[in-house]
Amino acid sequence: MSWPAYLELHRAGELEQRAKAAERLLEACRVCPRECLVQRLQGETGVCGVADQAMVSSYGPHFGEERPLVGVGGSGTIFLAHCNLCCVFCQNFEISQQDGGRIVSTRELAGMMLDLQRTGCHNINFVTPTHQVPQILRALPIAVDGGLRVPLAYNCGGYESLETLRLLNGVVDIYMPDFKYADVGVAKRYSKVENYPEVAKAAFREMHRQVGDLTMDGRGTARRGLLVRHLVLPNDLAGTGEVVRFLADLSKDTYVNIMDQYKPCYRAHEYPPLTRRPTREEFEEALRLAREAGLHRLDGYC
Repeated sequence: MSWPAYLELHRAGELEQRAKAAERLLEACRVCPRECLVQRLQGETGVCGVADQAMVSSYGPHFGEERPLVGVGGSGTIFLAHCNLCCVFCQNFEISQQDGGRIVSTRELAGMMLDLQRTGCHNINFVTPTHQVPQILRALPIAVDGGLRVPLAYNCGGYESLETLRLLNGVVDIYMPDFKYADVGVAKRYSKVENYPEVAKAAFREMHRQVGDLTMDGRGTARRGLLVRHLVLPNDLAGTGEVVRFLADLSKDTYVNIMDQYKPCYRAHEYPPLTRRPTREEFEEALRLAREAGLHRLDGYC
């Protein structure tokens, strides 16, 4: 297969076909597992708040991502507006839950990808892309015709439709999902979604099937594969033990970032279990559980 993955598909004319198939998912929207069934092509919006045109909050080189993404030149992040999750503690709530974005044309979105490549970014990192996959696939052939050659990273919340993910097979090089919760009730309470653990596990299996474990070049920069994030929540609300055991069963070589940066944001003060940061002991316990499960590629602790 060519690298990045999407070049081969473009040469075969397949990218345009994927974009058309994704477009059909907007008619009675089934882009994400919520399946709102709203007519996004007619300007309607569901939970995600986005109709048929792309919405972007900002874009630029990012040096705060995981080391394999950042490298020397940074990760070329495009912060897509809104989200298919409704996390009450979201640290980017101005972008995800409020109107922190603007409508951009297909050509503008393609231009952003090319701008980031020109600045020396190692990848194009779509942040919160789940609900805007059709818009991304529309823009990608234009970007490739303009010279795009860097890998694509899909930076998501883990609540993904298998039908949509299959349209990204051979398009996305690096999947970077969060695994937020192991408990269905916790997910429903704090992110307003149904069946999150079951949906996320199926999505992770599909992502790993497509791209495998994370691989890097000689400089330690990510080329292809799965990189998982897991945010430690206070009172073990995230269910870290079950999460890391699942990831270890998927592959002991799964690259995992166990994150300690939770702080009460947005509406977290309305939910008493979320009103404090995790203790150092809680974070160390999360790391211990990950190692005990057999995971050995822990970001910052390799």
